[in-house]
Amino acid sequence: MSKRGDTSAALKSAPSENLVSVLKKFYDEYMTSTSKRLKIVDAYLVYILFTGVIQFVYCALVGTFPFNSFLSGFISTVGSFVLAVCLRLQVNPQNKTDFVGISPERAFADFIFAHVILHLVVINFIG
Repeated sequence: MSKRGDTSAALKSAPSENLVSVLKKFYDEYMTSTSKRLKIVDAYLVYILFTGVIQFVYCALVGTFPFNSFLSGFISTVGSFVLAVCLRLQVNPQNKTDFVGISPERAFADFIFAHVILHLVVINFIG
């Protein structure tokens, strides 16, 4: 009877150990093989993601009284996230064959230009 209990305990801990080992391998591989530029873009993506989550939680808890302001902020967050993902795709050296003729400097300039347009639209929408 105790063997059965030991087996069930081992089965319960095995998925969590697998998850931990997979996450550790992912983290180690990410830290060794990802360039500093991509890590900066990834940090920005995490920041934008948390900003969107905080806005959504605030909307759910407090409400959307100035609806245009909430909608503008959320659209800005989603738009910024999409633009940053596009920047990451263009700057990633593994995607060089997909973006022939686009240098990292041009990709960043396009990102800045699109951000300016996005925020002009957002400010116009607020009123």
